[in-house]
Order: sequence, then structure tokens, then C-alpha cells
Amino acid sequence: MLNQLNQLGAYGYILTTIAMTVYGQLVLKWRIVQLGPLPEGFKDKTVFLILLVFDPFIATGYLAAFIAALSWTAALSRFQLNFAYPFMSLSYVLVLLMSNWLLGEPLTWQRTFGVGLIVAGTVIAARA
Repeated sequence: MLNQLNQLGAYGYILTTIAMTVYGQLVLKWRIVQLGPLPEGFKDKTVFLILLVFDPFIATGYLAAFIAALSWTAALSRFQLNFAYPFMSLSYVLVLLMSNWLLGEPLTWQRTFGVGLIVAGTVIAARA
């Protein structure tokens, strides 16, 4: 029973990795859309990138990436890479749906079908 609980907890590392990855991508895109495109000139690009680094929301995206890396390291200590890595494709599903919902990005049938193929591959790989 204890071993099963430990195994279930190990899946939490994968879920945390996925959640932090998705959060980071969404918050970065949200803020970058608000701040505008990367300027053309070198000096303007430099100032823009420095502002990005010190933006509090973007900082949370960087923090999420760091937490995702730590969680992924923990997940790999419990699972084989060829088992754990396919689960990362679930981030495609979440980003597709949440970028439509939160950012208003288009949700086309081609993207939906493509992500569906990725999920099908994940299911097949996880069962192998």
C-alpha cells in the first residue's frame, strides 16, 4: 500500500512539471502581448529585454520554469525517461485549450486534430 502511494506521489512530479510549464508559457505570452513586439534597434531591444526580465509576471514564468525543472528531476528519479517524457505532450493539450480560452488564440480543427494525434501517441507510449 505504501509503495502504491509513493508511486502515485511520483506522478505528482510529472503533473507539477506539466502545470508549471503550461503556466510559464501562458503568462509569458500574455505579458509579451501586453508589452508589444520586440523592437528593431539594438539599444531598444536591450532595454525591452531588460524590462521583460524585471517584469513581475514574467519573473513568475521564470520561477515556474525553475520549479518545473526541479519537479522533472524528481520525476526522472522515479520513472524511466521513455515512460515519463510522453506525458509532457499533455502540455500541448493544455496550452492549446487555455491559450484559446485565456488569450483568445484561434482553436482550429487542424490544431485540435494534431494535438489529438499527440495525445493518442502518448497513450500508446505510456502503455508500452
